[in-house]
Amino acid sequence: MVPSTPTPPQKPFSLISSHADTACASIVLPLANSPAGHRLGVNGLAVDSERSILYSGGRDGVICAWDLRFDLKTGASSTSNPFSSPEDPPITSDSTKPRTSFRNQVQAHTHWVNDIILTQSNTALVSASSDITVKVWRPHSEDGQSATTIGLHSDYVKCLATPGPQSDWVASGGLDHKIRLWDLNGGGEKLQIAAGEDESSAKGSVYALSVRGSIIASGGPESIVRLWDPKSGKRITKFVGHTDNIRDILINQNGDTIMTASSDQTIKVWSMAAGRCMHTLTMHNDSVWSLYSDHPQLSVFYSSDRSGLVAKTDVRGNSDMDEGISVAVAQEHEGVDKVVVAGDYLWTATSSSSINRWMDVDTEAEVQTPESPRQQRIASLATVEKVPSPPFTGKARNKTDIGNKIPFASVLRISNTAPFTISKVRDAEVATVYSVMGARKLSEAVVESDVGIVYPVHSLPEETIEGQNGLIKHVMLNDRKRVLTLDTAGEVMLWDLLKGVPVQSFGKRHLEDVTPEVNSMESVANWCGVDTRTGWLAIILEENNCFDAEMYADEVTLPEHTSFREDQRINLGKWVLRYIFASLVEEEIKRDEAYRANVLMNHHKSGLRRDNAPMPIKLPTTQANGSQQNEDDRDAVTTPKPTNGFHYPAVTPGLSIGVATPGVLPASFSSAMQNHLPSTAEEANHLEKRRSHSSNPRTSGDYFSSVPPANQQAGSAKATENINGSEPQMEAIPQSPTEPEKDPKSGSLFGKKFRMSFPKKLGRSSVEVKPTVVDDKSEESDKGSEREDKIVEDNFFGIIQKIRHDYDEQLLANPSDTLPAGINPSLPNETPVLKPPPFTTVIIQEDRPDSGGVVDLYRGTVESVGRDANVIEKTAPMWLGDLLLRNQIPFKETVKVSFVLQPYQDLLPSIASADGNSRLNANRMLRAKKILAYVAERIEPQPEHAEPSALKPEEYLDLLCQDKVIPHTMTLATLRAHVWKTGGDVMLYYKSNGRKADLEKRLAEPVAEVAGVSSTNAV
Repeated sequence: MVPSTPTPPQKPFSLISSHADTACASIVLPLANSPAGHRLGVNGLAVDSERSILYSGGRDGVICAWDLRFDLKTGASSTSNPFSSPEDPPITSDSTKPRTSFRNQVQAHTHWVNDIILTQSNTALVSASSDITVKVWRPHSEDGQSATTIGLHSDYVKCLATPGPQSDWVASGGLDHKIRLWDLNGGGEKLQIAAGEDESSAKGSVYALSVRGSIIASGGPESIVRLWDPKSGKRITKFVGHTDNIRDILINQNGDTIMTASSDQTIKVWSMAAGRCMHTLTMHNDSVWSLYSDHPQLSVFYSSDRSGLVAKTDVRGNSDMDEGISVAVAQEHEGVDKVVVAGDYLWTATSSSSINRWMDVDTEAEVQTPESPRQQRIASLATVEKVPSPPFTGKARNKTDIGNKIPFASVLRISNTAPFTISKVRDAEVATVYSVMGARKLSEAVVESDVGIVYPVHSLPEETIEGQNGLIKHVMLNDRKRVLTLDTAGEVMLWDLLKGVPVQSFGKRHLEDVTPEVNSMESVANWCGVDTRTGWLAIILEENNCFDAEMYADEVTLPEHTSFREDQRINLGKWVLRYIFASLVEEEIKRDEAYRANVLMNHHKSGLRRDNAPMPIKLPTTQANGSQQNEDDRDAVTTPKPTNGFHYPAVTPGLSIGVATPGVLPASFSSAMQNHLPSTAEEANHLEKRRSHSSNPRTSGDYFSSVPPANQQAGSAKATENINGSEPQMEAIPQSPTEPEKDPKSGSLFGKKFRMSFPKKLGRSSVEVKPTVVDDKSEESDKGSEREDKIVEDNFFGIIQKIRHDYDEQLLANPSDTLPAGINPSLPNETPVLKPPPFTTVIIQEDRPDSGGVVDLYRGTVESVGRDANVIEKTAPMWLGDLLLRNQIPFKETVKVSFVLQPYQDLLPSIASADGNSRLNANRMLRAKKILAYVAERIEPQPEHAEPSALKPEEYLDLLCQDKVIPHTMTLATLRAHVWKTGGDVMLYYKSNGRKADLEKRLAEPVAEVAGVSSTNAV
């Protein structure tokens, strides 16, 4: 079998959205040149002996396939010398040993893989995960790069079982107290069994499962073994005897013997015929976690425990299990979650990301007798030259040191009532001791001399399949765009969430020590979740908060020749999603162009075109900055735009003045051109020309939101931040950048049914829309009930349907040879170009409360989302389509901060209203310099045309809070969180810093004059 092409390891990015139930998207960030393999502990192992392939399932959600490179049936290496002879001396060079190689891997799950099992002639690998899914991976099929979900639980899925290698179904058990049978051929759930005594049982979880013939055996925290009929789901019987959680179960070929391993440190053997426990084995001194046997009658089995001990027990040829032998094969440094055996080797899975391969032990060999003092004396007298053999020190010896004998110190006592294997001890002195002891057993004499000391046969594994270092801890920094992570090797790394790459390594240090060094004094809204539970850094975006955070453009390192208006803000969630799905946007633009061309062609064929219609004038192609594209600029990164015969000229976002163009724009674009980029809150209204506070007292509590006269509104070229006074006013909202202004009685019927109206308040950096339901009867009367409302799907494709419905309405209303594009993604001067790594994993998930978890709807990469457009259109949520194709984000009320603004020590005039109210509120992202500009306009007249050398308000005024001078770029949110540090309104004071000479004196004179007049009148 030709191995599949290895795929580069990937790290997830998660997006959570509102689609039907709550959906979400995740982004998993990759490490550059990251090698293959697990990054966290391994929970599941399975061996395909026919193809010599080892499969492993890890806590990182990954399933790996490994080429073992030797024949598991004969034990011969695929690289062995065909001319070698048994008489040749042994070759100990490590280069001749077969080395396991990586074959393939698949990121099957988004949480721990708890168990894996091979079935259908080893062509299907079924996995159970804590992400509540059961999946099947067919690594030898043509589509062997992905796993398919075959079933869902409502809680973690802990174990799997199959009745045989040819079976077409598997059973799974989980923490939802259910055993479910799944059809491997796509038939879904075949049967569901309630595993607990009743539905309210708190310990009905299923941790162990086994199937053989007509019996399903299950166990869990109830310490009860229950047997079920796989056809009817009815309980056959139950076995009670364990005192702690049952961790693993085996059933023999005849189905009359059941073996269970428990956290009570015992292994019990149950008889179906007798209906009771026949043997209790106590060779372990810790919780027994795993069992394995390929013997039909379970006469040879392997067990492992929490201390890392791996034991092999052989009871063949013995009428009583107590007469068998149990040997300590290996000792791991951590608890062994799984042990599997094939050929002459066994593999162990632990909480480490590496997998160890150990040599098996021949339990039919003789047990080596411990060397007695008498034998040592005889050996020393035989020859003087010879050095006497030291007594056994307890150190493990390799097989070549002891021949085929089993070290006596590696033999375990099977049960509390069992002796050590006397028949295999051939030492005459020991036999004499036994005869003298009389009724006392040899085991009793030996145990008294050296109690509890056990040494495994193998001290080191034959081979270690090396794992990688995974992330185990993280800290989100205050700026919400950087994350510190700690991996299993103790290395601390700094990540940039916007770029999706690590930017700095701090070596092996404590995470708590590095955090203060790189953290900043900022307060940014939480816009994403961060998760490292699978060893990767995953960013999770949900509709309800992914658009909450903004940052100023001057705080970002941007490419050259990128220009932004002063104090422009960038929405972080919108920015990341725009370029994570960049190839999808390009694909949708291509499809949209083809669709419009086809619609126009069909429209012309239908004969609806007006005779002698003038031909359209094609305008020259321009870039976002107004320049034409040169040959040398073709590699420059730009946002893809549809070629629809119209291109936006360069304009100042949020303002109504743009660069003149040599042509008349279509009427449908007149308003869209003026407002084709959204404005932030400070640009929501034009700045009105104002006199000083003393000469022009305020008549409204809202300074920036009051609407200026029409002549000033048309000529305004500035944007100011909205600060609300005690009397909040409704704010004027700019038109959408992607939709022209329409008459309420025109447009599509769908638009009338779900009209997109702009909210009264705007506090976000992108156009926000809020659906308004309009009375059906009034709308139908407007159209005379000529057409029925058009229904769209509640997913990404629903936005495409809306756009296409608008095309139909436009052609019916105004037939022409052109059809303007309805897809208008955000431009680079609104969302600067990002280049996330192409192998960044993109997952679209859906939250299903009824099932108890999140289910994957789509899994791909940044590179593949364009190719997977058909799947994404059906699985992605509608709000994601609105964002990517129409540059619209869901409406959400702006979070504001209330504060009181007063002059410091009354050195400057007050800006309070006539009733003395100086309480204001503003967007949490408002900077201190905007507050100072607000103050400056009220305490002294501002010139209409300021000189270039004139001082800005923040240069001659200071803002204070808690007696500290506030940096001009600090936001209200940061000020409240890190300076004010308490509840209630923030107290702010303003004062002159002395850079503007005699400012306090000049402004104090009019106040003194007014005070003098008042005193005179009083007299």
